[in-house]
Amino acid sequence: MYGEPQEENNLFFTCSLIEYIARKTKNTKKLIVEKLGKENIKKIYELAEVYHSENIDKVADEYIEKANIQNGEYDHISKCEYRVPTYWELGKIYKRLIIMVDSSKENYIKTLIEVLTSWIIEKIDNYNSSMYYENPEYIYECYVEGKVL
Repeated sequence: MYGEPQEENNLFFTCSLIEYIARKTKNTKKLIVEKLGKENIKKIYELAEVYHSENIDKVADEYIEKANIQNGEYDHISKCEYRVPTYWELGKIYKRLIIMVDSSKENYIKTLIEVLTSWIIEKIDNYNSSMYYENPEYIYECYVEGKVL
């Protein structure tokens, strides 16, 4: 992505990969973040530029095995009555929210963990509601308030 700082692009890829792993294993983002742990998430972030050039399925499989992530039963995709957003689109939403919560690059991993294990992710995962389609400022205000406004 041209014009975007490398750290933001790394954050975008990390969020997208977590979304991809969650979908592939039918688990919540919260469970994926907990299973991966801070060190694996930090490694994904630091190597994002390299991983972005590889097949995402291969990278996902590597971390699924490394973190011993089992298949779950969280299936929010099949319930969707409309177009399912891509894991890249969701990665962008999560990246924006993380940066709005704390724009300090040094805190990206800590903030990613806080955001992707929070209540708002379940709301964003409901593609039949309007939360996914809302503007970033609204999503951020909901997150800060701890409820849908």
